[in-house]
Amino acid sequence: MTPPHTLVLPEQGDWRVRVVPNLYPALERQEVVVHTPVHVRSLADVDDEQLDLVAEAWRRRRSAEPHGYLHALINEGRDAGASLPHSHSQLAWLPSGPPAEPQRNGELIAERRGLVAWCPWVSRLPYECAIAPVEPERDGFGSEWLAPALKLLAELIRRLHTVEGPVPLNSWLHNHESGWRIVLLPRLTVLAGLELGAGVYVNTLPPEEAAARLRV
Repeated sequence: MTPPHTLVLPEQGDWRVRVVPNLYPALERQEVVVHTPVHVRSLADVDDEQLDLVAEAWRRRRSAEPHGYLHALINEGRDAGASLPHSHSQLAWLPSGPPAEPQRNGELIAERRGLVAWCPWVSRLPYECAIAPVEPERDGFGSEWLAPALKLLAELIRRLHTVEGPVPLNSWLHNHESGWRIVLLPRLTVLAGLELGAGVYVNTLPPEEAAARLRV
């Protein structure tokens, strides 16, 4: 059972995307977006029409609760922090946003109309990817490219599954005045003291090779 929803799409008839308060929130306001009533484990298995609704749910919850920084994130796999096997995202309201991500330099994976996906040259972990509009925008929630970016994210996850299998992963929408992006961070290595304590990441897969594998 889930608590009463804060949003359901469509608003009439059988629901297809449902937003509910997190039963075990780590923050004052934290919600779960259930991506589909059909049981699937990964965003890679969510079709484009459903992803349009997921983007609309994120957008509507941002509009309804406009204060603070809204961190929209996806965890897949227990090793990436997921407690539910069903595909879902989380919305967490924070008092302030994170620092800027590195500049948009890296190895190209794919281009779509208005969007680009790449492996950053300063990738923290193997197969780290980013997706952003070709023309930088500050607010992903208000962008026409949000739903297409989620579809491209699902495509990248499918490519990753082909190369490495159903690996655990984290993904999030990073909003910043320098431009929003969606970050995909597969969890193929264990974070140890160097990464956690000093912020120094040891990436054993060059971004050039990672991008080449994901282009296939």
